[in-house]
Amino acid sequence: MVRLEEVEDEAFTSDQPGPIEEEADWESDEESDTSSIASDPADDDLEESLYDRITALKDVIPPTQRRQLGTTLNTTYTWGSWGMQGGLKLAWQISVSVLLLVAPFALASQEDMAIAMEEKQMLMQQSANEVSG
Repeated sequence: MVRLEEVEDEAFTSDQPGPIEEEADWESDEESDTSSIASDPADDDLEESLYDRITALKDVIPPTQRRQLGTTLNTTYTWGSWGMQGGLKLAWQISVSVLLLVAPFALASQEDMAIAMEEKQMLMQQSANEVSG
């Protein structure tokens, strides 16, 4: 049969550093209306730009993953630019074709409609002349 015995760790029983119960210097969450991070004067000395922070990320990402990410982004950019160029060329060809083929057809059909209207008016005038005369 197995026998269990509880062993107390000294780290849990010893006093830990922190605020003393009677000490009034420590702010509670209710008393604090601003963030302690924003009001820390030591942070004002650190003037890091966004570029500095991004370049610091270089140490976090291993070189093999950086190389793979760079290759992937380069390939994506290449295919995207190729697709955009092809799409723009296709859009140009379609718009020019529409202008060259549809515009004359539209003008011709409009002229045909005008001629048909004139013929109709002439027939109406002839029929009105025959009725009256």
